[in-house]
Amino acid sequence: MKSLFPALLSNLIFAAILFTGAGTLHYWPAWIYLATSVLMSLATHLVLRRNPELLAERRRPGPDAKPWDKKLLGLGFLLTIFMLVVAGLDAGRYHWSPRLAWPWSVAGVLLVLAGMAIFLLALNENRFFSSVVRIQRDRGHTVCDSGPYRVVRHPGNAGMIVGTLGLPLLLLSAWSAIPALLFVGLMIVRTRLEDTALENELAGYRDYQRATRYRLVPGLW
Repeated sequence: MKSLFPALLSNLIFAAILFTGAGTLHYWPAWIYLATSVLMSLATHLVLRRNPELLAERRRPGPDAKPWDKKLLGLGFLLTIFMLVVAGLDAGRYHWSPRLAWPWSVAGVLLVLAGMAIFLLALNENRFFSSVVRIQRDRGHTVCDSGPYRVVRHPGNAGMIVGTLGLPLLLLSAWSAIPALLFVGLMIVRTRLEDTALENELAGYRDYQRATRYRLVPGLW
């Protein structure tokens, strides 16, 4: 439970940002966001509980994380906060963008759940699925080429992108799509840099690249 508490606390803080921006607790998309976030935290906890070594890695990665990744993760965190602030102010308080009907929120929920499922499949399959980009020589890092990794080389990142694209719809805020799309662009850059690092430093990864051609989207990239 110690590993679950910080995630649940983060869920509450992010939901509080939405409610504060909206100026009301009656902004119902924020409640849906909170429910899906808690569901994701619980599901992640259940997956990691089966692999204590990976849980320890994700809670406290080794010291050799790529410096550029730390910067990208920090920027991604700021974009997430910005997206929530904009969504609350837009859809909950000032209604800058045209009001979207509830079916758009349903579509957003489905995208978020699909992204969560892809991410969790990758997390469950890859025992080296760290929270940062690093070559885990201390853990005997090897290439994962099974499960969703047979389809694309970075299914975890693909899942995050799909889920992020669903958030503006879920929150019924067109303006929040701007930081969401910036976050997607950031993930694409991160994927490219991660792929290059693995290619140069992880034994067997170049063979894996030849076998699994696409990074994020089958048939595209």
